[in-house]
Amino acid sequence: MNGSDSTSTPDRRPRVAFFGPFGTFTEQALRTQPDLAAGEVIAYRTVPDVLDAVTGGDVDFGFVPIENSIEGMVNFTLDALAFDHELVIVREVVLDIHMTLAAKPGVALADIREILSIPVATAQCHRFLREHLPAADIRNASSTAGAAQLVNDDPSLQVAAIAPRVAAELYGLEVLAENIEDHDGNQTRFVVVARHGIPAPTGHDRTALVVYQRADEPGSLISILQEFAARRLNLSNLISRPTKHGGLGDYCFILFAEGHVGDDLLADAMRALHAKQGMVKFFGSWPRADDQAHDARVHADERWQLADDWIRQLRGDVTP
Repeated sequence: MNGSDSTSTPDRRPRVAFFGPFGTFTEQALRTQPDLAAGEVIAYRTVPDVLDAVTGGDVDFGFVPIENSIEGMVNFTLDALAFDHELVIVREVVLDIHMTLAAKPGVALADIREILSIPVATAQCHRFLREHLPAADIRNASSTAGAAQLVNDDPSLQVAAIAPRVAAELYGLEVLAENIEDHDGNQTRFVVVARHGIPAPTGHDRTALVVYQRADEPGSLISILQEFAARRLNLSNLISRPTKHGGLGDYCFILFAEGHVGDDLLADAMRALHAKQGMVKFFGSWPRADDQAHDARVHADERWQLADDWIRQLRGDVTP
């Protein structure tokens, strides 16, 4: 990985911050990456804490969640990257997510009166909670593993956590129910962020941009989207977010496009957006976790190369 100069020293292990505490799904995803897991892995309490550590140079990389297949984008991560930090995404990791309900040993499901977890996790388990614990109060924790830790520390025998099995085991809890998420195929996408460094194109890449409109007027979104449509570039996500510094109705667009800034087509679209829109922020081109390229982009790249060769041939006939 080339996201930090410090990794160029062969005998220096990278310092990697992650959204902790230990036992989170974030840590599980990180452990699937041998080069990161071999480094000095440090748990931070919140996603902003992780990103602050990367920005300040305390660590080389940060590892945070950004999208869930059920609940969509993790807005607190997305907003922090878009508005609060000048970092780039250099890798993504996708992890299958299975939730458990865990409590202290000896506690039965009927005893539970309070449930701890993060909002994204409880939202993924609505059906189970409605059917089995409709009267239980939901209380927010800093993370799923943090919820398990709080249950372990709580003297009450009426509290449970929605957490990974590994977190339940780590904090001495018993699993009362497994796979309590509402839908099969529950997955979370995590990203690795660094202060600088863009991985080389692989042919199956993803690029993230924040586009600020020059003016809030009819057709402004269409003017952004047509830059991608005209070049047959696929957008995997389009999110409208408040800019944080304007009033109601002051929005920008966060785009995830298939392709790499090193690709001629995507670079041309980015150039057009930069020239025509209010501002464009780039926060990364990186390999997709599934190693798949979008067919439309592959074919468009081929046609673009043919067109580029045609223009080059015509220019070759220009009289000096």
